[in-house]
Amino acid sequence: MIQKENLKKRLARLAAPIFIETLLIMMLGAVDTVMLSRHSDNSVAAVGVVNQIIMLTFLVFEVINLGTSVLCSQYLGARLHKQVVQVVGVSILVNFVVGVGISMLLFGCAEPILRLMGLGPELMQDGMDYMRIVGAFAFFQALSLTLSASLRSANKAVYPMLVTVVVNVLNIIGNYSLIFGRFGFPELGVEGAAISTAFSRGVSMVILFVILFRKHIHRFPPAYFRPFPWVELKNLMKVGLPSAGEQLSYSSSQVVITYFINMLGVEALATRTYCVNIIMFAYLFSISMAQGGAICIGHLIGEKKPRAAFLMGKYVMKKSVMITVILSCILALFGHVIFGWLTSNAEIIKMGVTILVIDIVLEIGRPVNIFATNALRAAGDVNYPFYVGLVVMWSVAVELGYLFGIPLGWGICGMWVAFLLDENIRGAIFVRRWYSMKWASKSFIR
Repeated sequence: MIQKENLKKRLARLAAPIFIETLLIMMLGAVDTVMLSRHSDNSVAAVGVVNQIIMLTFLVFEVINLGTSVLCSQYLGARLHKQVVQVVGVSILVNFVVGVGISMLLFGCAEPILRLMGLGPELMQDGMDYMRIVGAFAFFQALSLTLSASLRSANKAVYPMLVTVVVNVLNIIGNYSLIFGRFGFPELGVEGAAISTAFSRGVSMVILFVILFRKHIHRFPPAYFRPFPWVELKNLMKVGLPSAGEQLSYSSSQVVITYFINMLGVEALATRTYCVNIIMFAYLFSISMAQGGAICIGHLIGEKKPRAAFLMGKYVMKKSVMITVILSCILALFGHVIFGWLTSNAEIIKMGVTILVIDIVLEIGRPVNIFATNALRAAGDVNYPFYVGLVVMWSVAVELGYLFGIPLGWGICGMWVAFLLDENIRGAIFVRRWYSMKWASKSFIR
């Protein structure tokens, strides 16, 4: 009983700031959507498609960031400080190089990529403006994600949270000024939202570097990197490739699904963008619990306490499902009011409210999946979530989503039924895996 209480306190210290940070990050996207909705539904649809592409490319950065989080958590649990410094240093270097490459790609290839996505001519200019500006500075996000991962793994999650507060305030002021032309700035619409987003991410990166050097790793001794720590880079890739592969599979499937929804028309596309931003608030709690729980599980694995890690996992799953389902019920109950704030289009409101009702059942499985992918990865069981995601997402969410939505004519609501099946099937598989305890032998600490 004493151990369980200590585990809960440890989790709370991590999950609370992660919850606030994640809420603020979601608010950042929601503020963009709400402000752009005052500009036009077309701008919301265009930015929604572009963000799908940008988030897909950000998964390249996650190869390193996910490895950073897992290895730092286990090394800190085992009190291996030199290895922690090596992992963070290698992560920053690799993500800087990769980030600059991705930035050049997004800026230079915006038009052909959006044409490949099937973006219509009425949305193309807005889409290109947003993608070129936000994409050109994608390396800001690459480095920010690495720095945040290293701080969280060291039980310093409060600092990324405080940085996100600053970024949100800057982004809101920037959006208001540049989208609508306030305080003497020109009225730039979608282009203004992109400039505000890119600038805010740059500020975030600079502040996180200052915090890293003052509060966590004061210096990177050259002796730690001579010869270059190839073992740590290999471990980063060993964790990161399958972990990012699972997320890449999910995001790729979402890009394909967005392409299908685009076939249904601009109204369906705008409805999806609104719904995604609304529904995020239902599973916000489960994201923070899963990330905080995963860091604790990594520490416990490093301390060679697999039974305590198992108990932590049970607690996180139980609480996450309960809270997420309650929140999704509340969103469905107030669906008409929420959509009435966002748009006056009756068809979008009708589709959106129906989706919020369907989503209640979907949110039974999603919290389990969010937890399991984070927790299994933290324990070193990195391949299992990738294989499960690859098979189930594409066979259920994508194939059935297309079947229900287009040939059967159920539209975007039919697609959401397929997503419901996908989340709950994967959830059942992951619960079984956690209780099997097979993940307990996958640690990087020997």
